Amino acid sequence: MSALPFHTERLTISPLTAADRDAFVAYRDNPDIARHQGWGIPYTAEDADALLARQPTSFPPPPGTWLQLAIHGPPSLTGIPTLLGDLAVHTVADQPALYEIGITIAAPAQRAGIGAEALAAILDALFACGAHRVIAQSDVHNPAVGGLLRKAGFTLEGTAREADWHKGAWVTVQHWGVLRRDREGEGREGHA
Repeated sequence: MSALPFHTERLTISPLTAADRDAFVAYRDNPDIARHQGWGIPYTAEDADALLARQPTSFPPPPGTWLQLAIHGPPSLTGIPTLLGDLAVHTVADQPALYEIGITIAAPAQRAGIGAEALAAILDALFACGAHRVIAQSDVHNPAVGGLLRKAGFTLEGTAREADWHKGAWVTVQHWGVLRRDREGEGREGHA
């Protein structure tokens, strides 16, 4: 177990709360953000409330569950931290020390290094908690996520052609992984 929140040079990463709801709904309801994600639009306050209600309270989350973590930037002029995006962490059931992650960055915060900084922090935290392996998936039509995962140290382990029926079309899915030893500097030559 690890204590939340996590802090980086620019970010605070903590469980998503009701105080984040309006900003969370605003970027999740953006068609450009939702295009390659698992939720549909419209994304409503009720959808966010349902997600918040089923949140676990520990990090890493219990096996078989997802924990949504808010990525906050520095407080704005009002003193309220700015929600820049979120990370999802899933403890894979029946697999010791295996986690899956997902990330969403709000449009105004994209291409500013926020995603890379947040991913580095979450990977450090998961490996500090004993993770052996962390996995992620991306849509081949969303190369920005692939680049972000590669920058964070993930290896492209495979591409499954037209493997997922998503929003009315077959999607080609890329499978990514990073091992503890990759983060410790071993095996880095395997990065694609």
